[in-house]
Amino acid sequence: MSEPTARTVPCPNCKQPALYAERNRWRPFCSERCRLADLGAWATERFRVPAETPLGDNDLPRETH
Repeated sequence: MSEPTARTVPCPNCKQPALYAERNRWRPFCSERCRLADLGAWATERFRVPAETPLGDNDLPRETH
């Protein structure tokens, strides 16, 4: 069985073409260096997922009876 047509995608780190196929062990990155640079950015919190600030007790609507 032959491998399906391989495609290239931009490396998330350096934007150079990266092979997106099983034979590229660092996919979607172009190299181990770019993969480790991305991992380091997450580890040092350079990348963050935005989240809403949780409501405090004073922010809750007051019940009126």
